[in-house]
Amino acid sequence: MKRSIRPADDQSSGTPYTPAVEANGFIFISGQIANVGNTRQLRTANITEETQQVMENIGAILTAAELGYDHLVKCTICVTNLQFYAEVSRVYLTFFTGDPPARETMSIKDLPRGVNVMISGIAAR
Repeated sequence: MKRSIRPADDQSSGTPYTPAVEANGFIFISGQIANVGNTRQLRTANITEETQQVMENIGAILTAAELGYDHLVKCTICVTNLQFYAEVSRVYLTFFTGDPPARETMSIKDLPRGVNVMISGIAAR
């Protein structure tokens, strides 16, 4: 069995997108970009703010699943330029109290809506 997980302010109902799906004790979080809440606005003034917003969006999904950042076991980070790697990593690490999850970071030519970073994840209960 699987169930959809949506943060409280999610507006994706009726679209071919689910923020996260839980199956067999794992939560698979779709790629998150720097959307601000349920608005169509993006927080992309700089890579620091953009990464912060992406991680906050992941946090909202984890909260909806009654979990926290330390439940993440795997993340995939996509950036449009590997020059962002150090700053994205710096911001990303501030969200974990223990060892961060396994991850990979890759450079992608284009991301949705012209953003510079997108992060997906897998969490475990």
